[in-house]
Amino acid sequence: MPSVGVKIYSVFFKLWLRHRLQSLAAAGGGPDPAAAAFGVSCRPDEATAPANPAFSAADGVASKDLHIDPNTSLSVRIFLPTLPPPHAHLLAHSRSRRASDPTPAPASNGAAPYRGYLPHAVSSPRAPASARRRLPIVVQFHGGGFATGSSSATANDAFCRRVAKLCDAIVVAVGYRLAPESRYPAAFEDGVKVLKWIAKQANLAMMSKVGGGVDTFGASTVEPWIAAHGDPARCVLLGASCGANIADYVTRKVVEDSKPFDPIKVVAQVLMYPFFIGSVPTHSEIRLANSYFYDKSTCILAWRLFLSEKEFNLDHPAANPLAPGRGGPPLKCMPPTLTVIAEHDWMRDRAIAYSEELRKVNVDSPVLDYKDTVHEFATLDVFLKTPQAQACAEDIAIWMKKYISLRGHEFSY
Repeated sequence: MPSVGVKIYSVFFKLWLRHRLQSLAAAGGGPDPAAAAFGVSCRPDEATAPANPAFSAADGVASKDLHIDPNTSLSVRIFLPTLPPPHAHLLAHSRSRRASDPTPAPASNGAAPYRGYLPHAVSSPRAPASARRRLPIVVQFHGGGFATGSSSATANDAFCRRVAKLCDAIVVAVGYRLAPESRYPAAFEDGVKVLKWIAKQANLAMMSKVGGGVDTFGASTVEPWIAAHGDPARCVLLGASCGANIADYVTRKVVEDSKPFDPIKVVAQVLMYPFFIGSVPTHSEIRLANSYFYDKSTCILAWRLFLSEKEFNLDHPAANPLAPGRGGPPLKCMPPTLTVIAEHDWMRDRAIAYSEELRKVNVDSPVLDYKDTVHEFATLDVFLKTPQAQACAEDIAIWMKKYISLRGHEFSY
């Protein structure tokens, strides 16, 4: 069972969340259609972590924010981990070409050399292959019941840094539009738009337009971190809570028609305690309806904020992945899917059922079930330093590396 401290914190968290959702419901989306279309991707009273384009001494991960759509509030926060240290002869090559680079020289006391962003080494045709090594891309969707949270939230920033470090991957955290200002399908469309944006950056980079490409979302040049280090052929979608619903939706869109996303290849997806629900309650929905942090009645209120009054239905395709007549591609076409669930989460049974349906059609779809945990146990700020949260991130990285590691290095970690 969760500790007494967690139980007490859960009570206050549920009161705060319900009050927050009720306040948003009372405020509505606002009378201005243009403002509603632009939306908001971050609540002004929620704690956020500043972006740090320099490599952090604590975790060796740099980050920056980009507003990628001038017509909406859609934004992303990109996390770039330091590259593995080059071999000695590669260090000599880099030093000879780094006269104007402020990067410090490797320490002579045996410490690991600096492993930062070397754009000149990447762009040079004579640069060693390892210096031009590209990193897989993890597209991450935060939780928050579609109405709270952001890509720059303190907890989400820490979680993405952890994933970038453990997976040795670029993480693109999506700041999608929130409800009720922007209802369904805004958040889902934002997820698709971000993946197409990443594909466009990769295409511009391949066309050698890094210095002069014009981006349709308003950027004057291609995004350099993705252009220099991103490998679009190794892309993973990762979502937490309601973000898992968005990740699954975007994955289905890619499976349905991959041409608009070329050269993106979604090789796997990770669904962390997905925000699934349905009209017919499961055993866990009955037994754990009043569970910690996110009880069922509060989550239904979140769904009412996200879906319009006309569309509201607990078997809506956005809510129930196994609802009859949902449509979309056959499950057998889905990529490998890792599902993370918590012991004290009322949504666990439906996540397990979805994973089982994938396994029936031979999709690699394991389930990681963590004891004494609650919904969002690996992504809420109060849990980030717990052993379960750290173990969960490590387990995700181990599974993910089966699909994002280069051939012959799948088990080199």
